[in-house]
Amino acid sequence: MVCCHHYVPSVGGDRAFTVDASRITFGRGCLAEVGERAAALGIRRVALITDPRIRALPLMTTVLTSLRGAGLDVVIFDEVEVEPTDRSFTAAARFAASARPDGYVSLGGGSVIDTAKAANLYATYPADFLTYVNAPIGGGQPPPGPLRPHIACPTTSGTGAEVTGIAIFDLLSLAAKTGIASPALRPSEALIDPECADTLPPQVVAASGLDVLAHALESYTARPYSRRPAPEPGGGRPLSQGANPWSDIGCREALTRAGALLPRAVASADDREAREGMMWAATLAGIAFGNAGVHIPHGMSYAIAGQVRDYRPAGYPDHAPMVPHGVAVIVNAPAAVRFTAHASPQRHLQVATWLGADTRGAAPEDAGEILAARLIELMRAVDIPNGASGVGYHEDDCPSLASAAILQQRLLQNAPCPVHEADLRQLFHDSLRYW
Repeated sequence: MVCCHHYVPSVGGDRAFTVDASRITFGRGCLAEVGERAAALGIRRVALITDPRIRALPLMTTVLTSLRGAGLDVVIFDEVEVEPTDRSFTAAARFAASARPDGYVSLGGGSVIDTAKAANLYATYPADFLTYVNAPIGGGQPPPGPLRPHIACPTTSGTGAEVTGIAIFDLLSLAAKTGIASPALRPSEALIDPECADTLPPQVVAASGLDVLAHALESYTARPYSRRPAPEPGGGRPLSQGANPWSDIGCREALTRAGALLPRAVASADDREAREGMMWAATLAGIAFGNAGVHIPHGMSYAIAGQVRDYRPAGYPDHAPMVPHGVAVIVNAPAAVRFTAHASPQRHLQVATWLGADTRGAAPEDAGEILAARLIELMRAVDIPNGASGVGYHEDDCPSLASAAILQQRLLQNAPCPVHEADLRQLFHDSLRYW
C-alpha cells in the first residue's frame, strides 16, 4: 500500500509519515476504569472538566465514584460551553491555574475535551491567548514542552477529539472558528464507553455522525503526504500531514460504518449495534484525521458556525443561536466534493462506494456528482437542513463567509487542489441548497 501510485513522492515532497495515537480503551462499562487509569498515570489531584448537563447525569456519578475510589482528590469545572469560545477557554485555564491539578479528566463531547486540552496548555505554559492559536490568526507557536496527563471520556459519537491534538473554539473578535493544533494536546488516554451514547437525542447523533463521515472523507481525499514539502532537518511534521496509508485504514472502516449505521443510529436509541458502531467509527475517524488532517468542508464550516445569526437546532441548548459542528461541516460537503473530485477521482469514487453508493461503471468525471448525491441522500435520511440556507444564510452572505474561511489555511492547504477566496465564494453559493 505504501508504494501505490497515490504516494509516489513529488520533487521535494516528504518520503515518510508519522503515526501518533492516544492509548484507547473501548467497550461498555469502561468508564468505571477512569480512577485506576488516572492513578496509573501518576495523577493525585485531578481536574474533572465537564458541562452543566453532563454533571447532572449518572455518567458523572460513575466517574466521580471511580476517581474518588482510587484515592484521588477531584476538583470540578462544569462551565464548558456547547460551542467553546476564547472567553470560555480562558475561564477554564484560569480555573486550572488556580486549582493546580497534576492531571485532567474530560467527560463530555468535543467541546468539553477541547476545553480540557486548552486548560491544560495555558495552565502549564501561561502565555497571551493568541500565542498558540493557529496562524495566520494567531502566532502558531508550539507548546514549550509536554502537558499534564489527560484522560478523555467522550459522551458523543462524532468529534474524535479524544484522540486528536486539536482544540477548536470561536474567536469572538472575528466571529469565526479557529483552533490550536499540536501533538502535545493529544490526550494521554481515551476511555470510550458506548453506554454514553445510548440516550443521545437523534439530532445530536445525526450531527455528530456526519462529522465522523466528513473527518474520514476529508482525510482520505486530502493532499497526499508525499506532496507536502519534506520537513527541514530537525523539524517536525505537521498534524495535517495529508492522506497516508495509516489514515486510509481508519477512513475506510469509519466510512463503511457511517454509510451503513448512521441512519439506524439516528432512527432508534434502542439500536445499540448502530450506536456502538458509530462511536467506534468516530474514534477511527479521529485517529485518521488526527494524522492526516481535514480540508475544505471543515475550513468552510468555521465560517458557517462563527457567523450564525438566529439558527437554534432541536436537541441542543437554545439559550443562544448555534450551528452544531457536524451540521456546519456537512452542509458544505456536497459542493466541496464536486470541486475536489477532479484531483483524485478514484478516491472520491471509493468514498462513495464505502458509503453505499452504486459506483459500477462510473467514469472518473462522474466521481464528484456520485459522491455528492450519496452525501445528500444521507443528509436527507437523517433530517439535516438543506444546505447553508437551511441554517439561515443567503446569497449576500457568501463574500463574508469566504473572507472568514480563507483564514483557515491550516485546513485549506491540506486540500487535494488549490482553493482561493473566489473559489470559496462560489462554493458557499453552491452550498446554499441541494434539493
